[in-house]
Amino acid sequence: MKNHNCCILAGGALLAGWLNAQAAAVVFHVAPGGSDAWSGKLAAANPQGNDGPLATLEQARLEIRKLKQGGGLPPGGVEVVVHNPLCELARTFALTAEDSGTPEAPVSYRAATSQAVRISGGRQVANWRKVTEPSVLDRLDASARGEVWQADLRALGVTHFGEAGGGGLELFFQDQPMRLARWPNEGFVKIASVLGKTPVDVRGTKGCVEGIFTYEGDRPQRWTGEKDAWLHGYWFWDWADQRQPIQAIDTARKTLELKPPYHNYGYRNRQWFYAFNLLAEIDQPGEWYLDREAGQLYFWPPAPLAQACTTVSVLPTLVTLREVSHVTWHGFIFEAARGTAIQVSGGAGNRFLACTIRNVGDSALGISGGENHGVAGCDIYQCGSGGISLRGGNRATLAPAGHFADNNHIHHYGRWKPMYSAGINLDGVGCRATHNLIENAPHQAISFGGNDHLMEFNEIHSVCFESNDAGAIYSGRDWTMRGTVIRYNHLHDITGFEGRGCVGVYLDDMFCGTEISGNLFRKVTSAAFIGGGRDCLVSNNVFLDCNPALHVDARALGWAKYHADDWVKEGREKGTLSGTAYNHPPYSVRYPQLVNILAEEPHAPRGNVVARNICLGGRWDGVEPKARPMVQFQDNLINVDPHFVDAASQDYRLRDDSPAFTLGFRPIPIGKIGLYADKNRASWPVKHQVRPVAARRE
Repeated sequence: MKNHNCCILAGGALLAGWLNAQAAAVVFHVAPGGSDAWSGKLAAANPQGNDGPLATLEQARLEIRKLKQGGGLPPGGVEVVVHNPLCELARTFALTAEDSGTPEAPVSYRAATSQAVRISGGRQVANWRKVTEPSVLDRLDASARGEVWQADLRALGVTHFGEAGGGGLELFFQDQPMRLARWPNEGFVKIASVLGKTPVDVRGTKGCVEGIFTYEGDRPQRWTGEKDAWLHGYWFWDWADQRQPIQAIDTARKTLELKPPYHNYGYRNRQWFYAFNLLAEIDQPGEWYLDREAGQLYFWPPAPLAQACTTVSVLPTLVTLREVSHVTWHGFIFEAARGTAIQVSGGAGNRFLACTIRNVGDSALGISGGENHGVAGCDIYQCGSGGISLRGGNRATLAPAGHFADNNHIHHYGRWKPMYSAGINLDGVGCRATHNLIENAPHQAISFGGNDHLMEFNEIHSVCFESNDAGAIYSGRDWTMRGTVIRYNHLHDITGFEGRGCVGVYLDDMFCGTEISGNLFRKVTSAAFIGGGRDCLVSNNVFLDCNPALHVDARALGWAKYHADDWVKEGREKGTLSGTAYNHPPYSVRYPQLVNILAEEPHAPRGNVVARNICLGGRWDGVEPKARPMVQFQDNLINVDPHFVDAASQDYRLRDDSPAFTLGFRPIPIGKIGLYADKNRASWPVKHQVRPVAARRE
């Protein structure tokens, strides 16, 4: 097996283009063979062997603190350059306010440009031996006997394993997450019939409270001796999943009973699930199982073990910044954390540039509070939940956070928590998601809540493939969350689980005051969706083969009336909406439509404008008849050739003779959409593959 030299390293250069700072005046190096007794000013040991690089990230942090205590940071700041290929952290690397830089003297941690530098929260596993115990061999599938290896994790010092249902130990091989043994190997099987005694009826959709149901076939007979078998299912709704341990299997009656507490929404016939965490289901290369009682890891490697590192995740988090300002991380690979890899809270002006964040059990990077933090040029993939979360600003004063995510490639996430784990989440006030490529995820690409966010020049495709009634860009349920602009994005090839449909931009349950303009929607069901909301603008978009292109309904006049009733009651009794002083500054000034909302048919979807859009192919209109008189339609070009430059080659710019221009349509800057080449990109060129659109299945 490969024997990587492991130590704790860090490095960074604060780039002039971002913070307008000159080159760092002081440089510390951390490298293999270094010593924390040395100065760290040299990249390699001197001939006398009495000075050279530092050995650990902690010592580099201490040296910076000494500089600050001894008179402050030098002009131009400090950078720490990391030279090690693999850095297995013994503990989370934490920065606090005393580790901050300033705008004039920033602090940066930079990976040496000559090689990849990996910051890992895992442990390499090398003590493998072939499985020989008869009791284990008897449980394995016949195809796996002789192929499965085992390792004693406790002998490596790994003693806390977490739960099989998520947030626990994971296995990585050849820099890829391996699959916890499951059945079926791909896709799902369906509930034959639910057996619970307590009925559930949600507007005619019926099921039961208890997780007891029958199955088809005989496969669960193999699971009766399993110690900790689990199911992962979409038990009632297509957008609400849950992982639950099995309490009992009755092979005679062909029933499965889940361990309480049961799923919040209940269970119903023909919903889908799979079983996992099963030693007996290691039946193909890449599958693994952990016996948590014995601390034994079982694995069928997809290639000889000597050909690549095998790693298990141990640390919950790799790096934290709390009340830290003006610190940059550049060029690192962050991996093998059980939770969120990087967490930032408070502070100002921090940057994560050209990094790769992968193979983590939760999200890649979470920013909460503070101002003007940015994530740019990063590659983010194989996360257990989402990618980047930006949260900040002040909703009471509408002061913006200024956080941004720009030029990032985020893909193949939602491995453990597929629903409501967005590639980018914007929350609070004034965050931006620009020029990102987000693709191949089971649910949302971008979720948002709050006010005055901007989403522009993003390409989004192949998302929501494991869910229905889901939105590639999603928000909902608040009259006061307004001012967000969604423009100049390209959404394509988004049709939902089994081709049953989902949504492009989903303004759910009376969400209001959002602009959807200048976007290109192609092969997206319910491309622009207003779910009973008010004061939204859908303008200057191109809809190609969408079915339908536009949806507007009046749900608060019907089945969703109770939501609006609660808001109206709060407004009249307390003078607030969702706790917000909606009819006083700054809201009354920034959003004047809110001031008289309670006096202007608050349940009705009034104030929506649909203007100067192009729709070709598919179906234009999914507007509910009750809502139609309240929507202002003007100058839309429907099923008329708009004169694309070259639609066959997917060049959807308009020729100068397009009839859309006579209606006031403005050219969409299509060439600016998506990722762009930049010195702060983690990789270039960027390759990605569109997931085939699923044919509709019932």
